Amino acid sequence: MTELDPYEVASSPDRAFWADAAADAVEKRDPEEPIVVKGGVSPSGIPHIGHFNEILRGYYVAETLRDRGYEVEQIFTADDRDRLRKVPRQLADLESQVVGLGEVDAGALGRNLGRPYTDIPDPFGCCDSYGDHFARLLEQNADRLGIDVTFVSNTECYESGAFEDVTRHILKHRDKAREVLTSYQAKVDGNYVPFFAICGECGQLTETVTGVDLAAGTVSYRCTDAEAGDEVIEGCGHEGTTGLRNGKLPWRFEWPAQWQILDVDFEPFGKDHAEGSWSSGVEIARTVLGIEPPVPMVYEWFTLDGEALSSSAGNVVTVAEVLEVLEPEVFRYFFAKEPLRQRDFSIEALDQLVDEFDRFEAVYFDEHEADSTERERADRAYPMVVDEPNERRVRIPYTFAAVLGMTENEQLREEIARREGHIPDDTPQWAVGEALDRVERGREWARRTANEFDYELKRERMPDVDFDERVEQALAELAEFVEQGHDGEAIQEAIYETARRHDIDVGAFFAAGYKLFFDDSEGPKLGPFLAKLDRQFVVRRLRRER
Repeated sequence: MTELDPYEVASSPDRAFWADAAADAVEKRDPEEPIVVKGGVSPSGIPHIGHFNEILRGYYVAETLRDRGYEVEQIFTADDRDRLRKVPRQLADLESQVVGLGEVDAGALGRNLGRPYTDIPDPFGCCDSYGDHFARLLEQNADRLGIDVTFVSNTECYESGAFEDVTRHILKHRDKAREVLTSYQAKVDGNYVPFFAICGECGQLTETVTGVDLAAGTVSYRCTDAEAGDEVIEGCGHEGTTGLRNGKLPWRFEWPAQWQILDVDFEPFGKDHAEGSWSSGVEIARTVLGIEPPVPMVYEWFTLDGEALSSSAGNVVTVAEVLEVLEPEVFRYFFAKEPLRQRDFSIEALDQLVDEFDRFEAVYFDEHEADSTERERADRAYPMVVDEPNERRVRIPYTFAAVLGMTENEQLREEIARREGHIPDDTPQWAVGEALDRVERGREWARRTANEFDYELKRERMPDVDFDERVEQALAELAEFVEQGHDGEAIQEAIYETARRHDIDVGAFFAAGYKLFFDDSEGPKLGPFLAKLDRQFVVRRLRRER
């Protein structure tokens, strides 16, 4: 079979949407149904938005194949029989709220280094294990995003015997397995056996297998020290014998074993695997297991506000947190973009992402000019991004929604949005409600980033102000300028010029503006901010009419 380059699977000059190119590669193999699309993660730390790279990349390929008439199952494995290698700095409760270790039973983790995640007590005390807690968070977040994905526990696969035949096969051919592994991994000696046993004394995974009895389906082991990054997890020294269901395969073997037991046809993965375990997985699949690997696809990692996503460093954001500031369809859209292009998911600049989504949606409905490639991409991807396309849906610009969020009066929010033309008169009520839902998200974004919209705009009642005659005349002159319709930078410059013409200290004139609109002595850059407000309100307030 032709070797597929995981970096090129989603690239085709004939396809505007990358998922079509990936689906082409799957379809060329004439797969049996259901076609299986898989992803997976080891449950360490906080389930954050980076973990949804594989789920959402897989989702678009699965949906594309369904569009072509195939039955498709999307699977996501929790590699929860992996060992806990270090204690994370933060965790998340079942409401996806991030908490520090001081708020949970951190000792439940510290006392269990080296043990499988599903054998470690849940530090929150609410789930069957630490691994189960993590997996439930992933499932909840997939539900929030409307992704139909089946979650599979590696532990359950081992305990049920699903892995037993492939484990037995690998151990039977351990000489060949050892030979393959020496090309990819150092410290593989003649005694290496590709199996980690769970110690019957301390519960840790030990890599030292001293004997294999395939007739009995057992391995003998000695519990020895295990390396965990720069640290060493001490083994207890116990020697014992255990069954093949009471342990696990090393990752380089476990991954191709998953392909076999789950009949995987397509799997996206990050570039760390592309440059590491993918090559060994392909060789193990073909030479040890006698199967073909699935169609692979590499995706680039993305950063969070310019820094690498990292549970250990605390630079994470959960799906639940993101959905407090973005509609689910905007978040799904982020992953519909080209997977091999590195991007930054910037909370500070979410307005740019939302504007990009709004334009993408407008292109789909022929409401915005676009070239043929962009139009084709929107035609293909948009129906997968939203729950259901509906041309009567209305979007309030995100920054304007943040401005509306500066007042708590919901009726006033709708009135202003209508007056500014963001909600047409013939908009159905369901669409009005959806449009105004963005206001609370914009408000939360302003709070979270402490940006220019994180102020309380005194819209309903003008603050008690008392200006001298020069300031009043200057404000009235500024009102005339704003009424003519100028952009934010022009208004900002007009504030400076008007203050100088009236011999008013510039700082004092800005302070007068902040007093009028916020009942405060400071605020955002005033000119651009006033340009974002509805003009009638700004003019009347500058004239002290309301």
